[in-house]
Amino acid sequence: MTIKQVTLDLIRNSIRDIPNWPEPGVMFRDISTLLKDPEAFRAVVDILVERYRDQGITQVAGLDARGFIFGPIVAYELGIGFVPVRKKGKLPYTTVSKSYTLEYGDINTVEMHIDAVHKGDKVLVIDDLIATGGTMLAACSLITELGAEVAECAVVSDLLYLNGSKLIREQGFKVFGILEYNN
Repeated sequence: MTIKQVTLDLIRNSIRDIPNWPEPGVMFRDISTLLKDPEAFRAVVDILVERYRDQGITQVAGLDARGFIFGPIVAYELGIGFVPVRKKGKLPYTTVSKSYTLEYGDINTVEMHIDAVHKGDKVLVIDDLIATGGTMLAACSLITELGAEVAECAVVSDLLYLNGSKLIREQGFKVFGILEYNN
């Protein structure tokens, strides 16, 4: 699948850059402007649906919180289920959990219900971006711990300069970013 440059430009131009947030030296890629742009929002969803339509995906796992925006729509369009990967303490049933280090040095934990995915499931993991890769790797770890296969990790924006996607690939997982940022 080749994505037209005009479509990539539409998506890139719909994302607002906010310098020095949440701390000095960080360029935050704000997708709230993409979400309110119906053409750009549809383009992202269409790209993801087209890429995974015939890949045998059985579940879409969305990362808390912005993966909850794209994940359910893609799952709906593919006619499959959606699995939330939540921050610690948000799920009501028995969970498995994985802790990881955030970009700014804090430790965070994500959880999934123990029955969210099963052996034989082929899971697409979706979020808005990959920075250092900790959240995505934690989710992949939970999915494989439960016996399922991670088909691919998909994001709108891959912040290549933070090496997260490189780390994810080194752990044996595939990564697809609609947009790639080198700085």
